[in-house]
Amino acid sequence: MRLPRGSSAQGSKAYARALAKCGILTAEESETIVGGLDKVASEWQAGQFVIKQGDEDIHTANERRLTELIGGVGGKLHTGRSRNDQVATDTRLWLYAQLLEIRASLHQLLEVSCSRSEAEVHVLMPGFTHLQPAMTVRWGHWMMCHAAALQRDDQRLRDLLPRVATLPLGSGALAGNPFLVDRQFLAKELGMVGGVCPNSMDAVADRDYVLETCFFATTAMVHLSRWAEDLIIYSSGQFGFVQCSDAYATGSSLMPQKKNPDALELIRGKAGRMQGHMAGLLAVVKGTPTTYNKDLQECWPMMYDLVDSVHDTLRIATGVLSTIKIREDRMLKGLSPDMLATDLAEYLVRKGVPFRETHHISGAAVKMAEGRGCTLFDLSVADLQSINPLFGDDVTQVWDYNRSAEMRDTEGGVSTRSVLEQVAKMRAYMKEEQATPLFKKDA
Repeated sequence: MRLPRGSSAQGSKAYARALAKCGILTAEESETIVGGLDKVASEWQAGQFVIKQGDEDIHTANERRLTELIGGVGGKLHTGRSRNDQVATDTRLWLYAQLLEIRASLHQLLEVSCSRSEAEVHVLMPGFTHLQPAMTVRWGHWMMCHAAALQRDDQRLRDLLPRVATLPLGSGALAGNPFLVDRQFLAKELGMVGGVCPNSMDAVADRDYVLETCFFATTAMVHLSRWAEDLIIYSSGQFGFVQCSDAYATGSSLMPQKKNPDALELIRGKAGRMQGHMAGLLAVVKGTPTTYNKDLQECWPMMYDLVDSVHDTLRIATGVLSTIKIREDRMLKGLSPDMLATDLAEYLVRKGVPFRETHHISGAAVKMAEGRGCTLFDLSVADLQSINPLFGDDVTQVWDYNRSAEMRDTEGGVSTRSVLEQVAKMRAYMKEEQATPLFKKDA
């Protein structure tokens, strides 16, 4: 199992300085411990740390090695500290750093969505309800649809970050620290933007930060799964709207004509595992009495996996979207005259006919076309006037897919102006968020 080794040294160095601040360590002892911890961390990083029999966990292993390096003064480090508050601190530090990386990757996917939506805003395609062709939309509008869902995930992640970066250290085993360690100092030293856990018993018992991270990851993965499912369908032979890059697809071991969207299918599959982790974490935590119990250790494998999975998935999704090829001709071919039946109804609305009536009138036109074995486009003005006399010669303007999209020019709609406005708003949102302390600038 992976361990937050760097975070363990980081927390211990801050604690050594806090012990010096309250007089338990001299300044010289504190710096000796800090220097020793740096050497321990370097050994882990270089793969040279030797785990020995008797090392119960990462904490005891580090303290044993620290004492080997600097002598008996290393034994003072654990004064007033418990593994209960230590493990909660280390995992929060590790998780906070990982979530900042994930947020940067999420923003990269949003930027690719914006860039392609802007560049390909002219591309029309069918929009679906119940997986049935419904109305004319834009390829860029489809991309911004999924970007909007991912933006909500980003907002959830932003709101979660301060609750992850809240300090348990100084809570001891459960009752607090008897040496008046300055916890506000510790929070600042460790960059805990959420401040200090307000209750020592809750501090060592709390795993909400893992549960909330899992909820964020599960929801984000559900959104990415739906995105992937759309693209899997759109890349199928029956649709042929898009073609995945060879880097994100594989052939068949038997059928040479096949090109399978493996990366998208794996994204869809991983979403199910995240849901399993959500149920697993809740089951682990639900029965534990106050405060710390060993059951809580079972949270870590799921936490590590969900962090890896959502981060990898975001980066893979960015690669897929960056390289996917669209086939405008197939998208246009997917549009059909019956998809303009609503536009025909709206034509009469503009002439003062109540929509409920125009809906039936348009339905009668569809039925007439079906009865003749033709499309709505093939009906003459006279044919339409036989259904309702308010149809005029200008009704033929309705038979224009681009016009249909451009008519939906409301905020959030499918017109060119509206799609570009959505892109501009998303970029403004990202710029504002990236200027805050809750975004890693150098990711």
